[in-house]
Amino acid sequence: MGSQIGDPDEITVLVTGFGPFREQYPINPSWEIANSLPSYLPPLRAKDPNSRHAAVVLPKVRIVVHPEAIRVNYRVVRGLVPSFHDTPQKFDIVIHIGMAGPRPFYSIERRGHRDGYKHPDVDGEYIDGEEERERNDWPWRGLPEEIETELNLNEILPLWQGHSSEADLRISEDAGHFMCDFIYYSSLSELWKLQRPRKALFLHVPADASPTSVAKGRELTLNLIRSVVESEMIDKNKLLVSKTAGEEL
Repeated sequence: MGSQIGDPDEITVLVTGFGPFREQYPINPSWEIANSLPSYLPPLRAKDPNSRHAAVVLPKVRIVVHPEAIRVNYRVVRGLVPSFHDTPQKFDIVIHIGMAGPRPFYSIERRGHRDGYKHPDVDGEYIDGEEERERNDWPWRGLPEEIETELNLNEILPLWQGHSSEADLRISEDAGHFMCDFIYYSSLSELWKLQRPRKALFLHVPADASPTSVAKGRELTLNLIRSVVESEMIDKNKLLVSKTAGEEL
């Protein structure tokens, strides 16, 4: 059962990855990384040589990986994403992983976009043509062109870097207007419609699917999950301190 972020006992994180992307990428590293994750976030080593800051005390963090690689197909994604959010098992945090092509760095995306999906998916299909967008049942009717995550990326990035001193880690402002952007906006818009906190995030990883690169991606994803939860606990503690100070006045 999922928890609320305020529940000190356990936080539940859903992680997804994509399947093959055309002939160039028969193995998608996003799924290889997601599928390799443990069921629970491992504790920090007593003396972690990569950590540049004092660790925040965390509750248990359960990691739930979606059981299948998600097909790189617009309608598959649109049909699947609502089940991640409107379910008895409410996830505290959702992290979608996707491939960003042959670049060496890892990035977390600040926002998803509603419009601009001009590239066909792996089945040669497009989404949200002019006629479709004019229909009353278009699922994104009335939603903003951009929706941002409510996770504190400006706080998360230095925490993530502190756990991963050898990696090139960045915040991105443009998720690319393809499937990665599409699933991110789908997730954020679903939370928007449900009037729930938008605790979702997209992680772009390099296209390299070699065992060495996947192992590195696994470690960095675990570090990211740790950093996201640390950020949530830091912000929660700030609110508690502020509330207590207000009551004492």
